[in-house]
Amino acid sequence: MPVPRPIARDARGVIPRGRCIGPLAESRVGRNPSLEHIAGGAGRHRTEADRANTETFDMILLTGGAGYIGSHVCVALLDAGLDVIAVDNLSNSNKQSLERVQSICGRSPIFRQADIRNEEAIYEILRAWDVTAVIHLAGLKAVGDSNLRPLTYYENNVLGTMRLVSAMNRAKVKTLVFSSSATVYGMPAYLPLDEKHPLGPTNPYGRTKLFIEEMLKDLYRSDDDWRIGILRYFNPVGAHESGLIGEDPLGVPNNLLPLVAQVAVGKRERLLIWGNDYGTPDGTGIRDFIHVVDLASGHLSVLRYLKEPGVLTVNLGTGNGSSVLEVVRTFQAVSGRPVPYEIGERRAGDVAICYAAPMLASKALGWKSARSLEQMCEDHWRWQLKNPDGYRGARF
Repeated sequence: MPVPRPIARDARGVIPRGRCIGPLAESRVGRNPSLEHIAGGAGRHRTEADRANTETFDMILLTGGAGYIGSHVCVALLDAGLDVIAVDNLSNSNKQSLERVQSICGRSPIFRQADIRNEEAIYEILRAWDVTAVIHLAGLKAVGDSNLRPLTYYENNVLGTMRLVSAMNRAKVKTLVFSSSATVYGMPAYLPLDEKHPLGPTNPYGRTKLFIEEMLKDLYRSDDDWRIGILRYFNPVGAHESGLIGEDPLGVPNNLLPLVAQVAVGKRERLLIWGNDYGTPDGTGIRDFIHVVDLASGHLSVLRYLKEPGVLTVNLGTGNGSSVLEVVRTFQAVSGRPVPYEIGERRAGDVAICYAAPMLASKALGWKSARSLEQMCEDHWRWQLKNPDGYRGARF
């Protein structure tokens, strides 16, 4: 993998607009890729000389690339000098996120609108753009929704991954980084949660992640040419420091920080906290919140690690827990706004405390989180102020 290239930015971490080198490249599956519209040469069909120097011209296919985590991973990859083709069906994301990635990085990813369940479409992309590795983020992710629509989650997440991996196998692309989740652990038997903790997800979403993990391990057992990284996310929050990209949930947010921010900005009257009678210092649940930019850098770290065949499974978390009320108080402090809340009953299935043991990621990848809870809240608040209605009603 190439050494990251220094890129001049302003105080917000953004490339000055005059340095942007072209429009976002776009095409839909079913059309021939338009080479004239590829910004900065990213994604061009490579010459033999290019192929001899893959350290410079690695092409990464990023599924779910227009989403919250995907847009931040895209920034990390582009900043590292890699070329990116972002694939997304836009069912729960907005293409504008990738247009803003260009403003941050000074160059564009390629974008193809496609669904991972369409094996032929994915195969076409892999072959057309000479992809060398895949980072797989696409999928449905709401725990509560998965209880209501389990078959939809199995179809999108499990079947979709099967189709993706089948296309990769046909195209002889055998390096994969998979976005898993700490939900695979279920109820903690001990803390912190390390990678050897027993697995027992308590909802369909978590089970889809576990089934995919097992499927990928079986794939490697059957074909030991594969290089697979499985990343178990804890609780991604925050936004890029520029305020240009961030979490833009459709409808009622499923995660804590967007709800807190919407209360602080006046979009919601108050926050409902599910229970304050847990065995924690303030009675509210404790979770391991990780800044999305730190999380994104973990994907780059595992790509660099996957030089030899094998399967690596690691947690991506901070190793520290913060309670719901700690998050509320911190957000109030950084925003200067009140966040009224009320206490409701516990939700079935919620655990009191959950946080990662991130030592394996540090030892194997040389990766660790760097940003504090304060910075997570500051960056999310900046995103909220600039984008009160998400990508649909931004102010610059």
